[in-house]
This record gives sequence, structure tokens and C-alpha cells, in this order.
Amino acid sequence: MAQSFQQYLETHQSENLEQLKEFLKIPSISALSENKGDVLKAAEWLRDELTRIGLEHVQVLKTKGHPVVYGDWLHAENKPTVLIYGHYDVQPVDPLNLWETPPFDPEVRDGKIYARGASDDKGQVFMHIKALEALFQTDGKLPVNVKIIFEGEEEIGSPNLPIFLQSHKEMLQADVLVISDTDMLDKGKPSICYGLRGLTGLQIDVKGANSDLHSGSFGGGVQNPAHALVEILASFHDSEGRILVEGFYDKVEEITEEEKKAIAQVPSDDEKIRQELGVPELFGEPGYSFYERTSYRPTLEINGMYSGFQGEGIKTVLPNTATAKITCRLVPNQDPAEIFQLLVKHIENHKPKGVTVQITPFDQGSPFLTPFDHPAIQSAGRACEKVYGTKVAYTRSGGSIPIVADFNETLNIPVVLLGFALASENFHAPNEHFHLENFYKGMETLCHYWYDLAESL
Repeated sequence: MAQSFQQYLETHQSENLEQLKEFLKIPSISALSENKGDVLKAAEWLRDELTRIGLEHVQVLKTKGHPVVYGDWLHAENKPTVLIYGHYDVQPVDPLNLWETPPFDPEVRDGKIYARGASDDKGQVFMHIKALEALFQTDGKLPVNVKIIFEGEEEIGSPNLPIFLQSHKEMLQADVLVISDTDMLDKGKPSICYGLRGLTGLQIDVKGANSDLHSGSFGGGVQNPAHALVEILASFHDSEGRILVEGFYDKVEEITEEEKKAIAQVPSDDEKIRQELGVPELFGEPGYSFYERTSYRPTLEINGMYSGFQGEGIKTVLPNTATAKITCRLVPNQDPAEIFQLLVKHIENHKPKGVTVQITPFDQGSPFLTPFDHPAIQSAGRACEKVYGTKVAYTRSGGSIPIVADFNETLNIPVVLLGFALASENFHAPNEHFHLENFYKGMETLCHYWYDLAESL
């Protein structure tokens, strides 16, 4: 049976690649209003493909923004139901002059396909479609029940998807959610991501006098908002990188022994990282490796600061405002809204005299975790090992995909992040590309996964 879909995928490699190029040519940039029609065109393209391969109830469903594409096949009696999520929208292409070839004119070079969306996420979305097609064509049916949801707003924060999930909760109910929108450890080294950090962000605006002041006339007699902001920011950490916000760590669990064994399987060279970054030494919370600090532990980072004169030379000004943008990456059990309130309290307690402080919340997303010994996770690992011929690593990502937590909380199902991209593939940047080796092996892995999952859940 397995050889049959393998042969089908191999025979249709060139055809699948040409169809991927067709998909990639659609400039489905969700952030730009002038591309609204292109986003709809991509949704309709997916609708037609899902219908063509044999899915049922295929629809382009409206939201207040860009549409959601849905389809299903539910004839695998007494077998689990898989919900497959992906997104068909892409990032803007700026700066255009840094692209070696036009971003929406796909080109294959050195075993990679170059185009906006090739890796994030059109290439990986398309792999799912072609894997299902291979199973339909070789076995006449699927080993599991399948539901598809592809959205067109992931690159702008999925503003309408949480509402969509709530209003279509029954339609989307499944036994496991599978997402291919993450990356592998390295070329030839597959990994299954079983956890993501959450996120809470805010902006701090410190205001002093009603206008900028001459530093000779007023310096030393009026609080400087830039000084005040620096004092607030310095209060967030101790000299070794521990976060000093009261209550911040209260709900953070220590890394388990089982997770430490999984961490040991992840290649990590702190000295190599230091050299590549060009820093004299790595820095962070004591007692943890670089990988643990950036995946398993929470953080509080300054993302940007602004105050006063920024032009060439010097201007003897005492600025009347100072601004900083902050984000925290959160781990399981940390609630983004609760952490935001702890930050507000901390800032108010450390506000210097002579200024007012305004705090504005930004994006929030809950952390997510599916135990890596869950059958759906282990099944994915076996499928990867079968195709790539090497032991799979089970990882937790330092990044955040807030919609994953929304899926988890709304549908209350385990989530498997089974990605085939590489971190070096320039997603969100000029010359985005996708390694064709993973395009082909990814489809084969997915076919194996559905057969294995049918017997594991």
C-alpha cells in the first residue's frame, strides 16, 4: 500500500511542482487592500483544488475580512478525524529590489523554489492537498476522516479566525489538529513541535513637560522622560537576566525529566551560536542553556525605544516624551492578560517622579502544549523517521502562533505542529524559498502519518 502512493508521488513530481508554481503566482497579500481580490482568488483556487481531488462540502466561507476555505471527507468509519489547518495569505514583498527574481514569478534554482509564500505557508498547504490526492488515487479513500480549514489572514494576526472558530465549533470538531507552518531542525533533521510560547505585548509612553525643552535652561530642573523610561526599563531585570516583575514566575513549571531527555536529542552548540551572533558571550537566566532559555522559559524583552533628537549631530534638547515597546514570551500556565496586569502594576510602582506614564496593550496569545508522548505526536514522529531515515526530535518553539492556542481552547483537541520548512528559507524576507527535497519528502511523510494515525488514535 505504501509503495503505491510513493510511486504515485514520484510519477507526478513535475506535475505537482508546476501546480505549486500556479498557486504561488497569486499575490495573496492579506495586509494590502489592493490585493484583496488576489486573496479571494487564492481562496477560490484552493476551493477548486480540494473539490478536484475528491473532498466534499468544499466552501469559501466569508468572514469580516478575508475568507476561510473549508472541505471535508468523513467516510473512514471508526477512524479518527483530523483537522488540517494552514494559511494561503502571504507577507508583503518589500524591499522588492532585494529579490533576485520577481516574488510572484516562481523559479527553481539549486533544488529550491523561490517565491513569496513558497515556504510560509503555501508550499506546506499544497503538500497536504497533494498527499490527500495521492491517497485518493491509489487507495480510493483516506485512512482517516479529514477536515480542512485554510485561512487568509494569518499574516495579519488572524483577527477574524477566533470568532469563526466559535461560530463553527461543531463543524470543525475533530480528534487532532495538524498544522504544517513550522520548520525542521536542519536539512534532513525532522522535528515535531509540541509546544509554543504565548505572547503579551505593550507600549510604554512616558510624558514630561508640554513640549521639548532647552537642556541648558531646564536640564536638572525638570524630569527627563528619557531618563525616567530608562529607570523603568532597568527595573525589569536583575544583572543576570532574571525578570523582577512580582508574580511573573509564580505559575511557571520547571522542565520535567522527560523533557530534559527530549532536549538532549536536540543538537545545540552554545559556542557556535555565540560565534555566529558575533557577541562576546551569551546572556540569560542562570541555570539554563541557550535552547532552554529561548524555548522553555518566559522572557521580557525591549523591542524598541524612542526619545528626543534622532538626526545627525547633536541637539541640546530635553525631550518631552519617551516610548518603549515590550513583548513577553510566555510558557504554559502563564495567562497573557494576567501577565499584562503584573507589568502594569510593576511600571506604576517604579514610575519616577515628575512624569506621567501611559500603558497600551498590544497582541496577546496564550501558550500551547501537547505532551510529546501523546499518540498523535508519536505517530507523526514515526512517519518522519520512516521517510527521513533518522531519529526525530521533539521540540518546543520559542515563537508564538496565537491562533494555535485559540484552536486548542475552542476545540479542546491536541495539536501537532508538523512542519517541513527550514529556518534559513527567508520567510517574511526577500528571496523566500522552499527546499524541494522537503516538498517531496513532506508529502510522503503525510501519507505515512495518516495511515499510522488511523491505528494510533
